[in-house]
Amino acid sequence: MRPRVRFAPSPTGYLHVGGARTALFNWLYARRHGGTFILRIEDTDMERSSTDMVTAIFDSMTWLGLNWDEGPRVGGPHGPYFQTERLDKYRAAAQALIASGHAYRCFCKPDDLKAERAAAEAAGQPWNYDRRCTTLAPDDVARRIAAGETHAVRFLVPAGTTAFDDLVHGRISFDNTNIEDFVIIRSDTYPTYHLSVVVDDVEMQITEVVRGDDHISNTPKQVLLYEAMGAPVPKFAHVPLILGPDKKRLSK
Repeated sequence: MRPRVRFAPSPTGYLHVGGARTALFNWLYARRHGGTFILRIEDTDMERSSTDMVTAIFDSMTWLGLNWDEGPRVGGPHGPYFQTERLDKYRAAAQALIASGHAYRCFCKPDDLKAERAAAEAAGQPWNYDRRCTTLAPDDVARRIAAGETHAVRFLVPAGTTAFDDLVHGRISFDNTNIEDFVIIRSDTYPTYHLSVVVDDVEMQITEVVRGDDHISNTPKQVLLYEAMGAPVPKFAHVPLILGPDKKRLSK
């Protein structure tokens, strides 16, 4: 299969130099191997995203000569290419993960969990969610849902290790005991980054994910989601970040 790669910026600001370089790497890889370069807009951060920033991203990429083969303005077989237009897909994926036993509903209040985490940190102790909502009886869960009680959906992290072969760094492994049961649907019913990006990459048949080193810590969670969905895991290539003379990351 020819490569299918994507650049997926969030329209919370202008396209910055790190994002532009990531887009360039993906574009060059697709062009070199006769593949497809996809542009996807990850706009689920409703408070900070804006249509002006979306337009600015389009204009910046066009100015740079980074034309995309699928995505906004050009269409394609896997649209829509705005995440806010794909919310039903993420919620359906979460329901499927619950049904298969890979996820569960969490009725814990976010403020309570924040307080527990803060107290543990103040005491110098590590804190992970204790999976208390996995002990809820099905009838109790159904009753609370019927009553309209807000809740999140968490992924049930299995025991063992999660590893992947990075095209830049080589083999990278994570001990799953260090991965908390992470939220995939927030209590406001919106998906988190981990779920939406995996659902999109599966449906858009992404073969290689080329992105910055700051995403390495996200990758084991996403690998677990691919596996739980029974989907092929793409190859990952994490490239170094662009640093300034002070060795600090160049931001927007």
